[in-house]
Amino acid sequence: MSEIRQDQATKRWVIMATERGKRPRDLVATVSTTEPEPEHSPDCPFCPGNESKTPPEVLAYREGGGPADSPGWQVRVVPNAFPALRPEGEVTVREPYWFTSVTGVGVHEVIIESPVHNANPATMEVEQFTRILAAAGNRFNVLRQDRRLSYIAFFRNHGRPAGSSLTHPHTQIIATPIAPTNVRQEIEEARRHYDDRMHCVYCETLQRESDAAERIVLETDSYFVFEPFASRWPFETWIIPKQHAAVFTTGDASQVEPLAHALWTTLNALYHALGDPAYNLVLHEAPLRDSCEDYYHWHIEILPRLATAAGFELGTGIWINTMLPEHSAEYLRDFVSA
Repeated sequence: MSEIRQDQATKRWVIMATERGKRPRDLVATVSTTEPEPEHSPDCPFCPGNESKTPPEVLAYREGGGPADSPGWQVRVVPNAFPALRPEGEVTVREPYWFTSVTGVGVHEVIIESPVHNANPATMEVEQFTRILAAAGNRFNVLRQDRRLSYIAFFRNHGRPAGSSLTHPHTQIIATPIAPTNVRQEIEEARRHYDDRMHCVYCETLQRESDAAERIVLETDSYFVFEPFASRWPFETWIIPKQHAAVFTTGDASQVEPLAHALWTTLNALYHALGDPAYNLVLHEAPLRDSCEDYYHWHIEILPRLATAAGFELGTGIWINTMLPEHSAEYLRDFVSA
């Protein structure tokens, strides 16, 4: 029989309809018959030697140094050549009471994760992950100084079903002058929980999941990786820091390395368990200069594209998941490397 579950952090409802689903191993992607991608593509704007094909870099890590916008980099950050928002101008609200619009001021950047065109984040060295997260933290620190901005979105679209248009491994940052509605809703629910119970709903989630020990994928000294009780998708995976914090910060290597290890291990497990599935990876954190430090808790959500949101989901906001997260976690644990 189906079961309807509710996520306590968001109050989102999910129907667990396991009769409609498959076994975990049945979701493994089939082997592609297309030609594998090369290590370098002369037509790819993100490949070394093609630095002139992107806007001038805003950050790069080069071993031994070197001039900007030249080869030899390990990680490179550039403005998106086709940005959703542009940094020029002031934020102006038009028709605030009905036909509301805001000038499209913001920042849209790309973190080019590796000089290797066919690199996969699940199989690259964990040290490279550390560089990627350090670059993200650097850019976050810079963008937080811009008073026009209200939110920084950090996300990765892996595979064409997840919306990726370029094969070369990359992550994106979009900083907006507005706070996203779904994040606002999360914060409001977290505030209600805090008002009722005087502690963070995400911290309580960690404790409850630890006690239940059914949906845990990985636990390290600093991070907790699990399949949420009310997962929307098969193998939906969350990474939450054990230390309460409303925003993602990276001050030094001692902070970046534990997250790099947890994130790399998780992606590596999904890669081997499901045959390199398409997925969306999204960071959830508090809006800039928002006073919700006591009750909001930043986290990363990984959503493998193993199902399709159809009319029911889009029309009602209620999701249908065909696999219990307990089964997903049990299957995924076998692929976690120590």
